[in-house]
This record gives sequence, C-alpha cells and structure tokens, in this order.
Amino acid sequence: MTPNAVNLQPAFILQHQRYRETSLLLDVLTHDEGRLRLIAKGVRKSPSKTAALLQPFIPLKISYIGKTELKTLAHVESISPQYNLQGLALYCGFYVNELIERFLHPHDPHPDVFLAYQDCLAQLAENTLIQTALRLFELALLEHTGYGLDFGQDALTQLAIVPHLRYNHQQGIGFVADDKAAISGATLLALASQDLSSPQVQLEAKLLMRSVIDSHLQSKPLKSRAVILQIINSGIY
Repeated sequence: MTPNAVNLQPAFILQHQRYRETSLLLDVLTHDEGRLRLIAKGVRKSPSKTAALLQPFIPLKISYIGKTELKTLAHVESISPQYNLQGLALYCGFYVNELIERFLHPHDPHPDVFLAYQDCLAQLAENTLIQTALRLFELALLEHTGYGLDFGQDALTQLAIVPHLRYNHQQGIGFVADDKAAISGATLLALASQDLSSPQVQLEAKLLMRSVIDSHLQSKPLKSRAVILQIINSGIY
C-alpha cells in the first residue's frame, strides 16, 4: 500500500450520511488515528455488502487512503465481538457517539477513549446497567481529553471530601463545599471508586455529569439527549 494509506485499523462508524448518488460520508472513530472523515465511494449501489457494514456500533477493521483530511475507504470487514444494542440502550449509544464527535478533534489519537467506548458498548448491549455504562464512559472521556475531575478533595480548602457534606462543581476550579449544592460527598467518593450501585448515587451522578459536560460544550444542546428525554417522557421506557 502507498505511504498515504492506513491498513486494517480497528474502527467504529459514529454516523454516516449520503453523498452524491452512490456514496456515503462517514464519521469514524479509529483506535490509532482518532476521529476522522471518510468517503465510501459507490457503496449505495444495490445491493452492497459493504454498505451493510457501515453502520454504528459494528466493530470493524478498515483500510483507507488519501493525502487530504477526507480519506477514501478502501476496505472494510467486521470483527468480533458484536454488540446488539436495543431499545433505550440503542438511543444511549447514539448519545455516546455524539459526545465523541463533540469532544474529540479530528486526527487526534485517543486510544484510551476507543477502549472505553468498546467497554461502554459491551455494557449497553447487556441492557441492564445503562446508567452505569454512560457515567463510566463520560468520566473516561473527560479524563482522557484533559477534563478529568478530582473527586478526592475540596478545591479551595484542600481538605478530603466528606461523605455527609454537599459539594458544587465550579468549572476550572473543582469541587467546593456548599450546603445548598445537589451533590453529596458520598456520591463523589462513589464516583472515585466507580461504584454506582446506589440509586441516589446514580441520580446525583447524572445531574453532575450533565452539568459538567454542558459546561464544556458551552451549553450547546446535544440532539441525542433531547431524543432520549422525549422517549422516556413518552412512557415507552
């Protein structure tokens, strides 16, 4: 293969859209190259086995070529294990994909995020601990993109987090004791140990992570989150 080619790179399709009459534009997460854009030429010609593989949540190995930022897909094959996301877990998978698209810059390698994404898909496929899967991925994404949270101490006093106290998260500073805050020290310590078995911890962790993520996204809404809320409020799940 030419020097401008990458061969058999582990990857997942984050999203795709039609391009011209027979092609697809792909937003792809790869293990070694990070997030990138590919064009899959001619795959919409009927019928195409390749097009069937170019769907979110299917583990792939891909080869691509090109000198510009937009690469051309040369080869794709599916690999194991397979992740069967259904129901609410499927929509949560699209939420995770959107987070990756918003947090990762193109061509910025993040192999740890790739591995955390695989773990998240495996948990979502089990369709039992969805909240835990989402929170752990959110924490990993923040950590590996330079926005990790320090759950060990009060950012102002440098004192250890106390379970019965309440804490507020201040962007750029950290957690600060605040009697009126919604997050308990017990939840922060549970997140530090990745123990989300308590329903109260799950509730407070969801509120916390939503606030932290929104602050980094400058409150620009996540489309997938709105869809999930609509589904939940409709009583389907």
